[in-house]
Amino acid sequence: MSTQALSRLGAELGSPPPEGVRGLADDQVTLLAEALRGERAARAAGLEEAAEEALKLVPALARGPVRRILFK
Repeated sequence: MSTQALSRLGAELGSPPPEGVRGLADDQVTLLAEALRGERAARAAGLEEAAEEALKLVPALARGPVRRILFK
């Protein structure tokens, strides 16, 4: 197991990977890190879409200022 694959996974997790991950092959660890990154991106896109939908409930004249306040 390369330290590069473990550090990449650790970066995606935001903490050191669990000990059980050390038994995986490098390509499996890389695949896991990529899956985590993809899921995080999908979740962020979903949250952004939900926020934009919520802004439709705000009167049109106030949307700009509300967007700037909420999403600096």
